[in-house]
Amino acid sequence: MSESTPAGCDCRFCGAPLTHSFCDLGMSPLANSYVAPDRLNHPEVFYPLHAYVCTECLLVQLAEFTSADAIFSDYAYFSSYSQSWLDHARRYVETAIGRFGLDASSKVVEVASNDGYLLQNFVDAGIPCLGIEPAKNVALVAVERGIDTRVGFFGEALADELVDDGVRADLLIGNNVLAHVPDLNDFVTGLSRLLAPGGVITMEFPHLLELIENNQFDTIYHEHFSYFSLLTVTQVFASHGLRLFDVDRLPTHGGSLRIYACHADDAGHAESSRIDVLRQVERDAGLDDLAGYRAYTEQVKRTKRALLTFLVNAREEGRTVAAYGAPAKGNTLLNYCGVRDDLVDFTVDRSPHKQGQYLPGTHLPIHAPDHVRETRPDYLLILPWNLRDEVIEDMAYIREWGGRFVVPIPELTVID
Repeated sequence: MSESTPAGCDCRFCGAPLTHSFCDLGMSPLANSYVAPDRLNHPEVFYPLHAYVCTECLLVQLAEFTSADAIFSDYAYFSSYSQSWLDHARRYVETAIGRFGLDASSKVVEVASNDGYLLQNFVDAGIPCLGIEPAKNVALVAVERGIDTRVGFFGEALADELVDDGVRADLLIGNNVLAHVPDLNDFVTGLSRLLAPGGVITMEFPHLLELIENNQFDTIYHEHFSYFSLLTVTQVFASHGLRLFDVDRLPTHGGSLRIYACHADDAGHAESSRIDVLRQVERDAGLDDLAGYRAYTEQVKRTKRALLTFLVNAREEGRTVAAYGAPAKGNTLLNYCGVRDDLVDFTVDRSPHKQGQYLPGTHLPIHAPDHVRETRPDYLLILPWNLRDEVIEDMAYIREWGGRFVVPIPELTVID
């Protein structure tokens, strides 16, 4: 590990200076800063995409080069365009209602509620809920669905405002938001303030162990400020009076954790054995020591070389390559590898909010999925590899002309 660090860069949790490099992906634009056609000839801003690991608390994190407001106030990601994610949300709601005895007298609050994809299930069940979403354009979709949504960035101040208004959460939810928070301590303080006595917090986020073991470096992008192990997130929550009492390992986003937390003095939730089991798994993988983070950079470089070798050879053989999806992770991958339209012709995405725009940095055009049938590429590079089965099922027709799927992570795989 290198000993270089950006000037004045300290751990966002414990405040220790960041001196140990985890993974340096060079310079990259914001992963969700899609480019409109009339902006193609305008300059783009590229920021260092360099993750560090704190020597004190072992939190893996990026330096903050741009504000959360600049990233999230107008956002291009809408959760409702993935059927598998909608199904995941529905199953969660069904389980939570039964496990925690939620009914019409309960209050459910979701932080970063996006377009209401999850809360709509609570509304259908007659359970009062409130969404908190910083992106005005996304929140508007939720409001149109009849979901009470407050626009704003969640933290201590907003939590106090809600409490003053009489809002306390019996179930407080955050899916794929914890990693997006630049002021981690302020955010978790807010969770503690808003949680009702006897209430439960559930948070889902990509698992650092999966990122390391399955080579998921493309999930590192500027919108993800922090990357959590169970060992580290336990420290973060404990420092704000919250106790983890259970954890689920989930297949979503290539491998995520769902943690369950309550107030530290709440004896009503016994600690599950899954907590100790997973902590030991992480210790066995070396995540309790800096040595466990040392080999990651070379692993990432090998993946870059493999993808570029495949794409160059495909072009030399006269093959055509298109991509599927315009996810943030895909933009990290393509920019780190230096892939442009000399190697990949275009990408397609189901979201109409992205169609007609261009990927940041690479400027690959984003079309509707039908463009694949119209152009009949020889290979389809799946950028949201966590949805590979869903994509392969939806796009199976490329086999009609001998088309094949390419999955870049965890290692490059070609699927007939």
